[in-house]
Amino acid sequence: MTTDMHEKLVQLFESHGATFRVVEHEPEGRTELISQVRGNALSQAAKAMVLMVKQGKKDRRYFLAVVPGDCRVDLEAVKTLGRGTHAMFAPPPVAEELTGCVMGAVPPVSFHPDLKLLVDPKLLEHEEIVFNSGRLDRSVFIQREGYLKAAQPEVATIGTR
Repeated sequence: MTTDMHEKLVQLFESHGATFRVVEHEPEGRTELISQVRGNALSQAAKAMVLMVKQGKKDRRYFLAVVPGDCRVDLEAVKTLGRGTHAMFAPPPVAEELTGCVMGAVPPVSFHPDLKLLVDPKLLEHEEIVFNSGRLDRSVFIQREGYLKAAQPEVATIGTR
Protein backbone atom coordinates (compact mmCIF):
# COMPACT_ATOMS: atom_id res chain seq x y z
CA MET A 1 0.00 0.00 0.00
CA THR A 2 2.58 2.61 1.02
CA THR A 3 5.12 1.69 -1.68
CA ASP A 4 2.48 2.53 -4.26
CA MET A 5 2.01 5.97 -2.66
CA HIS A 6 5.73 6.69 -2.86
CA GLU A 7 5.74 5.71 -6.54
CA LYS A 8 2.65 7.87 -7.21
CA LEU A 9 4.38 10.85 -5.59
CA VAL A 10 7.54 10.40 -7.63
CA GLN A 11 5.49 10.14 -10.84
CA LEU A 12 3.45 13.24 -9.92
CA PHE A 13 6.52 15.32 -9.14
CA GLU A 14 8.40 14.16 -12.25
CA SER A 15 5.38 14.89 -14.46
CA HIS A 16 5.38 18.48 -13.19
CA GLY A 17 9.13 18.94 -13.56
CA ALA A 18 9.60 19.40 -9.81
CA THR A 19 13.08 19.43 -8.32
CA PHE A 20 13.18 16.89 -5.49
CA ARG A 21 15.30 14.22 -3.90
CA VAL A 22 14.43 11.05 -1.99
CA VAL A 23 16.21 10.15 1.24
CA GLU A 24 16.03 6.74 2.90
CA HIS A 25 16.28 6.56 6.70
CA GLU A 26 15.26 4.55 9.72
CA PRO A 27 11.47 4.17 10.02
CA GLU A 28 9.97 7.09 11.94
CA GLY A 29 6.70 8.99 11.71
CA ARG A 30 7.00 11.57 14.49
CA THR A 31 7.86 14.92 12.94
CA GLU A 32 10.20 16.08 15.71
CA LEU A 33 12.26 12.89 15.65
CA ILE A 34 12.44 12.36 11.90
CA SER A 35 13.43 15.99 11.37
CA GLN A 36 16.47 15.35 13.58
CA VAL A 37 17.32 12.21 11.59
CA ARG A 38 16.95 14.01 8.23
CA GLY A 39 18.71 17.15 9.45
CA ASN A 40 15.94 19.54 8.38
CA ALA A 41 14.44 22.46 10.27
CA LEU A 42 11.24 21.51 12.06
CA SER A 43 9.49 24.47 10.40
CA GLN A 44 10.18 23.05 6.91
CA ALA A 45 8.73 19.61 7.73
CA ALA A 46 5.21 19.16 6.35
CA LYS A 47 2.96 17.61 8.97
CA ALA A 48 -0.15 16.21 7.26
CA MET A 49 -3.29 15.26 9.20
CA VAL A 50 -6.70 14.08 8.02
CA LEU A 51 -9.53 16.08 9.54
CA MET A 52 -13.26 15.48 9.44
CA VAL A 53 -15.57 18.50 9.34
CA LYS A 54 -19.16 17.78 10.21
CA GLN A 55 -21.81 19.76 8.38
CA GLY A 56 -24.94 19.05 10.34
CA LYS A 57 -25.76 15.63 11.72
CA LYS A 58 -25.04 13.44 8.72
CA ASP A 59 -22.80 15.26 6.25
CA ARG A 60 -19.02 15.14 6.58
CA ARG A 61 -16.15 16.56 4.55
CA TYR A 62 -12.55 15.48 4.84
CA PHE A 63 -9.48 17.69 4.66
CA LEU A 64 -5.78 16.93 4.51
CA ALA A 65 -4.47 19.73 6.72
CA VAL A 66 -0.76 20.44 6.29
CA VAL A 67 1.14 22.62 8.74
CA PRO A 68 4.83 23.13 9.53
CA GLY A 69 6.32 20.67 12.00
CA ASP A 70 6.56 23.35 14.68
CA CYS A 71 2.83 24.18 14.46
CA ARG A 72 -0.44 22.65 15.56
CA VAL A 73 -3.46 22.52 13.29
CA ASP A 74 -6.17 25.05 14.17
CA LEU A 75 -9.36 22.99 14.14
CA GLU A 76 -11.53 26.12 14.34
CA ALA A 77 -9.92 27.52 11.19
CA VAL A 78 -10.51 24.27 9.30
CA LYS A 79 -14.09 24.13 10.59
CA THR A 80 -14.68 27.65 9.26
CA LEU A 81 -13.07 26.88 5.88
CA GLY A 82 -15.16 23.71 5.62
CA ARG A 83 -18.33 25.60 6.58
CA GLY A 84 -18.92 23.04 9.28
CA THR A 85 -20.37 22.76 12.74
CA HIS A 86 -17.51 20.72 14.20
CA ALA A 87 -13.96 19.69 13.19
CA MET A 88 -11.94 16.79 14.54
CA PHE A 89 -9.22 14.36 13.57
CA ALA A 90 -10.63 11.64 11.33
CA PRO A 91 -10.65 8.13 12.77
CA PRO A 92 -7.41 6.32 11.78
CA PRO A 93 -9.13 3.73 9.54
CA VAL A 94 -10.85 6.54 7.60
CA ALA A 95 -7.62 8.53 7.36
CA GLU A 96 -5.72 5.49 6.12
CA GLU A 97 -8.41 4.73 3.54
CA LEU A 98 -8.40 8.31 2.20
CA THR A 99 -4.61 8.64 2.08
CA GLY A 100 -3.49 5.09 1.37
CA CYS A 101 -0.88 5.49 4.12
CA VAL A 102 -0.26 4.62 7.72
CA MET A 103 -0.35 7.58 10.06
CA GLY A 104 3.02 9.30 10.26
CA ALA A 105 3.77 8.54 6.62
CA VAL A 106 1.07 10.74 5.04
CA PRO A 107 2.54 13.11 2.43
CA PRO A 108 1.12 16.61 1.86
CA VAL A 109 -0.59 15.53 -1.37
CA SER A 110 -4.12 14.25 -1.91
CA PHE A 111 -4.93 11.67 -4.55
CA HIS A 112 -8.47 11.07 -3.26
CA PRO A 113 -11.35 13.18 -4.64
CA ASP A 114 -13.02 13.34 -1.19
CA LEU A 115 -9.89 14.66 0.55
CA LYS A 116 -9.36 18.41 0.06
CA LEU A 117 -5.77 19.60 0.50
CA LEU A 118 -5.16 22.65 2.73
CA VAL A 119 -1.64 23.99 3.34
CA ASP A 120 -0.67 26.65 5.84
CA PRO A 121 1.37 29.49 4.27
CA LYS A 122 3.98 29.29 7.05
CA LEU A 123 5.20 26.01 5.53
CA LEU A 124 5.73 27.78 2.21
CA GLU A 125 8.16 30.31 3.71
CA HIS A 126 10.89 27.74 2.99
CA GLU A 127 12.45 27.22 -0.44
CA GLU A 128 12.36 23.47 0.21
CA ILE A 129 9.90 21.39 2.21
CA VAL A 130 10.32 17.82 3.44
CA PHE A 131 7.97 15.00 4.36
CA ASN A 132 7.62 11.24 4.63
CA SER A 133 6.62 9.97 1.21
CA GLY A 134 3.94 7.45 2.01
CA ARG A 135 6.46 5.34 3.91
CA LEU A 136 8.01 5.69 7.34
CA ASP A 137 11.48 4.94 5.96
CA ARG A 138 11.59 7.33 2.99
CA SER A 139 11.33 11.09 2.75
CA VAL A 140 11.15 13.65 -0.04
CA PHE A 141 12.85 17.04 -0.05
CA ILE A 142 11.12 19.15 -2.71
CA GLN A 143 11.45 22.71 -3.94
CA ARG A 144 8.43 24.80 -2.90
CA GLU A 145 7.41 25.85 -6.41
CA GLY A 146 7.49 22.29 -7.72
CA TYR A 147 5.40 21.12 -4.78
CA LEU A 148 2.80 23.85 -5.34
CA LYS A 149 2.57 23.10 -9.05
CA ALA A 150 2.20 19.34 -8.50
CA ALA A 151 0.00 19.24 -5.38
CA GLN A 152 -2.18 22.29 -6.17
CA PRO A 153 -3.23 22.91 -2.56
CA GLU A 154 -5.54 25.57 -1.23
CA VAL A 155 -3.31 27.82 0.85
CA ALA A 156 -5.03 28.97 4.05
CA THR A 157 -4.00 29.90 7.58
CA ILE A 158 -4.75 26.67 9.45
CA GLY A 159 -1.74 26.40 11.76
CA THR A 160 -0.83 27.95 15.05
CA ARG A 161 2.50 28.08 16.87
